[in-house]
Amino acid sequence: MANQQQIEQQIKEQMCDVCHKMWQLGWVAANDGNVTVKLEDSTFFATPTGISKSFITPEKIVKIDKDGNVLEGLEGYRPSSEIKMHLRCYTEREDVGAVVHAHPPVATGYAVAHKSLDSYNMIETVIALGSIPVTPYGTPSTYEVPDAIAPYLGEHDAVLLMNHGALTVGTDLITAYYRMETLELFAKINLTATLLGGAKEISRDNIDRLISMREGYGVTGKHPGYKKYNDEE
Repeated sequence: MANQQQIEQQIKEQMCDVCHKMWQLGWVAANDGNVTVKLEDSTFFATPTGISKSFITPEKIVKIDKDGNVLEGLEGYRPSSEIKMHLRCYTEREDVGAVVHAHPPVATGYAVAHKSLDSYNMIETVIALGSIPVTPYGTPSTYEVPDAIAPYLGEHDAVLLMNHGALTVGTDLITAYYRMETLELFAKINLTATLLGGAKEISRDNIDRLISMREGYGVTGKHPGYKKYNDEE
């Protein structure tokens, strides 16, 4: 029992570290963003609603069941109404062990502009994520958002939420967090390339070679292959 408590405490501390990093990087303001982690017994740790990610401490994190009901937590603490979006990720993907939602400003700029990040122009992102689509609009806290992202989760570990923000998933919390980092850096690089006259895509043969290297690098999760979205919009 003590060992399990230690493990859960470590997870909570890691969640706090990720929340603090997101705030320091300017990916969230006020009470924005949410983080969840799946536990071995298929319950979840979730960041509470109404608290800045800069002020999150381990004791403030709540434990919930698959329906979002609070199992453990300080009095009055509950998960965000956006927990439905997180829980849908776990339902759609058995391999997902953590979900990160934030509003990184450049990536969210693409979401607000309704522009997918679907150019295969940066080696690391081709391998790690492939294209990142903008999912259809959904009103926060409703089932519209989970329903909007669900069709994309089978192929993508990162998506842009139309007029809202970004969502990443991973086998563990650090992987999900790294994918948000990769997404935001990719968005910054693409915006810079646009100002310089436009990004130049890698050749299709080399794109396919890069994607085939995922297994050798031990990259987990899903990948869309070579898939475009902006041409469809």
